[in-house]
Amino acid sequence: MPLFSHRSSAVSGGPVSGAPLPSFYSSKPVKPSKPFYSFSSTRTPLPLLAFSFLCLFIGLAGTLFAVYAIRRNQPLPVFHCGKSVDTFRAFYSSDSAKLGDDSNKGLVDRPKLLGFVGIQTGFDSGERRAALRSTWFPSDPEDLLRLEQATGLGFRFVIGKSKDAKKMAMLEEEIEKYRDFMLIDVEEEYLKLPYKTLAFFKAAFKLFEADYYVKADDDIYLRPDRLATLLAKERSDSMTYIGCMKKGPVITDPKLKWYEKSGHLIGNEYFLHAYGPIYVLSAEVVASLAAARNNSLRMFNNEDVTIGSWMLAMNVHHEDNRAICDPRCTPKSIAVWDIPRCSGLCNPASKLKELHKIGMCSKSPTLPPDDVHNEEATTYGFGSSIPATSISSQPVVASSQPIPIDPPILATTYASSQPVAASSQLVTDLPSASSQPVRIDCELPQSRISKLSIKKPMRL
Repeated sequence: MPLFSHRSSAVSGGPVSGAPLPSFYSSKPVKPSKPFYSFSSTRTPLPLLAFSFLCLFIGLAGTLFAVYAIRRNQPLPVFHCGKSVDTFRAFYSSDSAKLGDDSNKGLVDRPKLLGFVGIQTGFDSGERRAALRSTWFPSDPEDLLRLEQATGLGFRFVIGKSKDAKKMAMLEEEIEKYRDFMLIDVEEEYLKLPYKTLAFFKAAFKLFEADYYVKADDDIYLRPDRLATLLAKERSDSMTYIGCMKKGPVITDPKLKWYEKSGHLIGNEYFLHAYGPIYVLSAEVVASLAAARNNSLRMFNNEDVTIGSWMLAMNVHHEDNRAICDPRCTPKSIAVWDIPRCSGLCNPASKLKELHKIGMCSKSPTLPPDDVHNEEATTYGFGSSIPATSISSQPVVASSQPIPIDPPILATTYASSQPVAASSQLVTDLPSASSQPVRIDCELPQSRISKLSIKKPMRL
């Protein structure tokens, strides 16, 4: 028995204390360990190398683009609402930006004016525009700017778009030369005049902050100084509709020119409304039109009837003024056209030039002498008190020579809110845009429209 116990201990080979055996005593085969290296392989996989080069390229490209974006010229101001553009301010802003001149701040995103006048024109009315630019409408951008400063009125030709590429190309050439257009996003078509008129008022309201908005045709002879005098009068009703008011039978014969397709909705006689060649809407009226939803206003065949129906629904004050539909030039005429023979001047391209040669049309005083001497000293615009007798001097008219700013009572610029000194020299310090881009929010908040108030300028 002792001999067996001794042999068993010898075979097991374990220590007497019973401690665990070392690993080399294990019966399991031992795998040889791999040699350990302190550094990885120097060979880089090809995909990783390509990815590194791609990241480097992208980083360099981003750096170069950032440097270019910082060093390049600042973006030009944008004077537009949607696809409606004021080419006049866009021209001066781009010209000033190229020259690096930002000393003047006359061009603002929504300039303040006494009135904005949109001369409705078309692609086939090139001769009319040429005649206007040779008469009362300045052909030079600098003179157009001076007229705006002298009267507080902005003037632009208003035109839509055409599918005819040739017509659009010709229009672009004319814009490049004169810069006196407002481009609106509507198809230029006679049967769509109500749509064009609504688009004009919406664009004008969002591009210009005026007390009044004037729709005029390109076949009338206009006196800007007298129009400014009319608009500057104090009125008790802020919802005002000014024009040569009329009534008449509804035309239901499709063969006649003034046929009204929806005549059954009107009755036998039209309601009171203004003749189409020229009429005026106050700012609060236009604000309501600008806020109207698309297709929420009824469109009749005739544009003047359409506007009249809107005015009837809006409960505006109708102001009848025969001075804006005078068939001949008089000491008080504001707009002259061949009423009632033509809706505007008959043969306007030649008639405009004929009227401009008549002293009573182009050179007569702003107000008749009898009216001037009966007026008291008045205050115009932003509080510059000037005797009313000063407006009896010669009117501001288009000319190839520099336009003298006279009378000084009309020489107030709404954009800068400062009076413009009377001078016979051209304005060389033209307004320019700031270095920051100017963009216009086309969606005016309802609170802004509802709180809109009309400043009351001078009383004549």
